[in-house]
Amino acid sequence: MPTILTTLERAFVLARSGECACIGDLVKRLDREGYDGRQIYGPLLRKQIQDLVKEAKKRHSGLPS
Repeated sequence: MPTILTTLERAFVLARSGECACIGDLVKRLDREGYDGRQIYGPLLRKQIQDLVKEAKKRHSGLPS
């Protein structure tokens, strides 16, 4: 039986994956997948996700952290 993720859980998975270049891309991806991207709001949550996106970009580009 597949595990169903909440919007926030999926956002964190996407942020860590390196598949999204910025929060805007991540929100669009959530919307395309049937999640509610509007749930990604608030300065603390957006900073957490942005930091994960940046870290994933570094990891996937081979740059040191």
